[in-house]
Amino acid sequence: MALDIKMPALSPTMEEGTLAKWLVSVGDTVQSGDIMAEIETDKATMEFEAVDEGVIAEILIQAGTENVKVGAVIARLTVEGEEEAPASKPAASSSEPAPAPAPAPANEGPAATPTARKLAEANGIDLAQIEGTGPKGKITKDDIEAAMGGGGAASVTGARSPQPAPAPAPATAPPAADGERIIASPLAKRIAADKGIDLSQVKGSGPNGRIVKDDVENFTPGATERVPAQAGTSGPSAPKPETPASAGAHTTNGSAPFTDEKLSGVRKVIARRLTESKQTVPHFYLTIDIRLDPLLELRAQLNTSLEPDDVKLSVNDLLIKALARALMRVPQCNVSFQGDTLRRYERADVSVAVAAPSGLITPVITSADTKGLAAISTEMKTLAGKARDGKLMPHEYQGGTASLSNLGMFGIKQFDAVINPPQGMILAVGAGQKQPYVVNGEVEVATVLHASGSFDHRAIDGADGAQLMEAIKQLCENPMGLVV
Repeated sequence: MALDIKMPALSPTMEEGTLAKWLVSVGDTVQSGDIMAEIETDKATMEFEAVDEGVIAEILIQAGTENVKVGAVIARLTVEGEEEAPASKPAASSSEPAPAPAPAPANEGPAATPTARKLAEANGIDLAQIEGTGPKGKITKDDIEAAMGGGGAASVTGARSPQPAPAPAPATAPPAADGERIIASPLAKRIAADKGIDLSQVKGSGPNGRIVKDDVENFTPGATERVPAQAGTSGPSAPKPETPASAGAHTTNGSAPFTDEKLSGVRKVIARRLTESKQTVPHFYLTIDIRLDPLLELRAQLNTSLEPDDVKLSVNDLLIKALARALMRVPQCNVSFQGDTLRRYERADVSVAVAAPSGLITPVITSADTKGLAAISTEMKTLAGKARDGKLMPHEYQGGTASLSNLGMFGIKQFDAVINPPQGMILAVGAGQKQPYVVNGEVEVATVLHASGSFDHRAIDGADGAQLMEAIKQLCENPMGLVV
């Protein structure tokens, strides 16, 4: 029987997501463990694996669809061999009306998926004239749609084109030199028509060079487009001369040209959560100067001893440990506001801000107060790499009792960070800079770091926040406390 593939819940709090990309097509055979799609959650883009074996019979939710509810059917899978059952009703082989037993599918026409057969029957398409792009030449839904849209390896004279959207295809006329017809999906044709893109200039990445949605959306027009000269009287191509440099660019009343970019699901969540944080969390800020030289000296010694193990500590690794140890020394700050209750944490899980292509994300170093510096460094490198690749699992970025944000690598001297609810504080650190500093009553040139703590005043009082900042300073200026 057909199996429904439903939108998965990729995290405990996920209620909906964006189906970012399909990695399979109708007619593809999948096995348990195969990656089928990429799904964008509120924090990352994650891969969705098949749990059953079979053939993709139908894709119900197209790539790029937002706000897909968890549990919604996004595709259908048939068990191996089931796709042959509908062959007893051949729409395109009317010359053999007699029903045949098991060998009938081979004699009644080319192999095709059930969806492809239904689509062909509804549009009067002869399957014998279609070249299949599925496994073993099987005809898929995409092959039928390509024929309906006016492109394909074989011309189908009986196919009708009821949709008005693909009409721009003739306007984006194929090159006169070779006379070939353009192979493109109906969705790609509609997007191209909306953006005034000449499909003859777009290179397809689909089966047999077929142009798909991503090809059109990622297309950048070249400087030597032929469309304005060829289609000067064509309506759909008329807007192109207005935007010769960038399809999709706009101007308003003489303002600078701009392009509107749709927000990703991750960026929407960042915007919502940080707005809520500034609107609902009463922030207060405490800044302290830390002499960093002892910490830098310890780091150099540890890196020398850890070199055979291929471990190289960063200043950020030591700051993670310092924040975690300070939270355990001042447990009044290792808390979060929970409405009618104050939650006190018994270990320090430090969320570390990482800049990823999709937006800011905070992987968590759990039990940072008890982990060794080498373990923190190795784990942080792994998590940061996964964050930038969009491969973090929910348990790797959810939770955390406090956060650390470091912009020192960009030369930032000092800044105040926004608290990440429901956490009670976040430590923001800038770059260490050489400046005069009083050491043991003497003025010396020292490397000084400005650290700023943002605290939730509902959960943490000013005096407690000051104790935490002092504990961080003491641990950094006497860093042997980080290795014991």
